[in-house]
Amino acid sequence: MSGAVIVAVSQRVDIVAGRDEQRDALDQRLIAFLLQSDAVPIPVPNGLFMETSAGQENHQIFDAWLGQVKPHAVVLSGGNDIGECRDRDLTEAALLDYAQKHGLPVLGICRGMQMMGVWAGGHLAKVDGHVRSHHRLQISDQTAAWPLEVNSYHNWSLTECPEGFVVEARSEDGAIEAIRHAHLPWEGWMWHPEREPVFSAADVGRVRKLFQMRETR
Repeated sequence: MSGAVIVAVSQRVDIVAGRDEQRDALDQRLIAFLLQSDAVPIPVPNGLFMETSAGQENHQIFDAWLGQVKPHAVVLSGGNDIGECRDRDLTEAALLDYAQKHGLPVLGICRGMQMMGVWAGGHLAKVDGHVRSHHRLQISDQTAAWPLEVNSYHNWSLTECPEGFVVEARSEDGAIEAIRHAHLPWEGWMWHPEREPVFSAADVGRVRKLFQMRETR
């Protein structure tokens, strides 16, 4: 695909007790959603950080991986609570550092939006009624194209808008559902666009527009 947008996609960590394995995982529906959004997804392995004798993380292997892939954009996927898997937390924080340094577009999905907020100094709190449900969005900018109703699969929500971000949408109970960065081409959504039986045209359109905002390198 000539001129395709190469997207580095973070992965969920699954513990498979019967096989005594810890696996990286990515919903194939997310791959399909990104392909429909004219992007080529490249899964990012967790665990590329080596710990030094001083107990610090060595970024060399992770940086070398990024140097080979040279992504045009980043997607932080859903699944896992923050703090549940240190390898994933380190990987996603480093992806945000890289995206900030290079001016890359970022889409944070559910946990991914939470990670964006925590990375920026925000905090999370438990919420009720946001698991296996749907919400109508309360949009801040009525001229922008957003889905009218979205799914919900999370137990945690940002308690406030993170520094440097703007709230784009809330649910009926006031929980923050979408944010964007005030200066960088970053957006966070608390819903899972890939879990809809038919992908929302508004979601696909927003991702295409977001990824087109990457800097020419």
